[in-house]
Amino acid sequence: MARKAAIIGGGVIGGGWAARFLLNGWNVSVFDPDPEAERKIGEVMANARASLPALSDVPLPPEGKLSFAGTITEAVEGAEYIQESVSERLDLKHRVFAQIQQSSHGVPIGSSTSGFKPSELQEHAADPSTILVAHPFNPVYLLPLAEVVPSPRSDAKVVEKAKKILREIGMFPLHVRKEIDAHIADRFLEAVWREALWLVKDGVATTEEIDEAIRMGFGLRWGQMGLFETYRVAGGEAGMKHFMAQFGPCLKWPWTKLMDVPEFTEELVDLIAGQSDAQSGKHSIRELERIRDGNLIGFLRVLKDRDWGAGRVLKEHDKMLAAKLPAPPKAEALVMAHMQVLPGWIDYNGHMTESRYLFASSETCDNFLRLIGADMDYVKGGHSYYTAESHIMHLGEAKLGDRLTGTLQVLQADDKRLHVFITILKGDEPVATVEQILLHVDMKAGKTCAAAPEVLAKLNPIAEVHKALAKPASAGRHVGQRRA
Repeated sequence: MARKAAIIGGGVIGGGWAARFLLNGWNVSVFDPDPEAERKIGEVMANARASLPALSDVPLPPEGKLSFAGTITEAVEGAEYIQESVSERLDLKHRVFAQIQQSSHGVPIGSSTSGFKPSELQEHAADPSTILVAHPFNPVYLLPLAEVVPSPRSDAKVVEKAKKILREIGMFPLHVRKEIDAHIADRFLEAVWREALWLVKDGVATTEEIDEAIRMGFGLRWGQMGLFETYRVAGGEAGMKHFMAQFGPCLKWPWTKLMDVPEFTEELVDLIAGQSDAQSGKHSIRELERIRDGNLIGFLRVLKDRDWGAGRVLKEHDKMLAAKLPAPPKAEALVMAHMQVLPGWIDYNGHMTESRYLFASSETCDNFLRLIGADMDYVKGGHSYYTAESHIMHLGEAKLGDRLTGTLQVLQADDKRLHVFITILKGDEPVATVEQILLHVDMKAGKTCAAAPEVLAKLNPIAEVHKALAKPASAGRHVGQRRA
């Protein structure tokens, strides 16, 4: 039976939380009195469905059921986790917590607050021990960070339960050891935001020039190394001590205005808004969201391939998902991948490009190799399966937004060889098939060798079951062979 999460407040952040839970197989009940809430969350869900699955190398669980509750009581009934994402007004949050705790007892209640401390949120609460900060970043369905901030009144077991749930939906719960206004990340953002406002106000730079300085320079470094590791590298072989000795005195120079806040006059607001319109007004907000999501997928996939930073979180989530995969079916090919055709997959004809059919095949095959234990840890040990031969047949067309499924049938397997037949489906229609032979290799010796016993122990039962399946009609074809 699917687990349930309750989301109180269905704006951009609440909708992102709903998407994150739903696409990880949880049922979600949303309460938001806004009559447009259902439409707004529907738009967030469309973005999430088009992006989050692209980060996973293991099939996501079936999407949970989304419902909209008429009351907070109805929303939280039976919920295992509750996330509050209402407006940043302390009195409103207090009223929401009071209503939640009339019906919910002992369940973690995370708050998406950007600035309030948990001790402030807990004031006047019937049970302050279950309330904590779980502050995410937009888009919640893609970015893994959630700043988890308890107070001395928080129940340690409830906090650990909340962190466990967040990991299960693919997030990175960063436990903030001491409560402080705006937690950790937003304090940095606030400092950068203040300085940026001064640069615009004083005519030093436009909004576009400031954005270019970030995305063409240090923003790329921060996204994969953070602040201190970046500066450690900047210190050269002498490391952080050298960096601090060289640049520490600069902190006393009048480089910034971080302690001052420019007055928010109508002239400043109009100046920034006008420059922002000129910079990005050619795109709608939904278009910008899709551009942002596509770029984030690219960054995160690279980090995942390198087992680094946020990419490591994605790999850990894949392991959790793989552990929950059902036993192999006895009468059909294994469903090993669910994908969606993204903008970068399309060629000049508007169809999915040839290389992406091979990518879809690789995703399917790689997930199967992970299933039998030939994963990255196995590769690090010096052994892997190498593709020796591939034959692809294009049977149909896939276009932008189409959902694809990758299935795999083992045609033959022994200690060293693996012969598989992969089908890429759009609904029930095959759009491509890929027949492959893989060889198990000792990577150091550069020679074939027998797979490890633990891998064969998983592979052989599947191969034995698949002997009962009909051989695909196109298996064994050569290029140019006429169809029967």
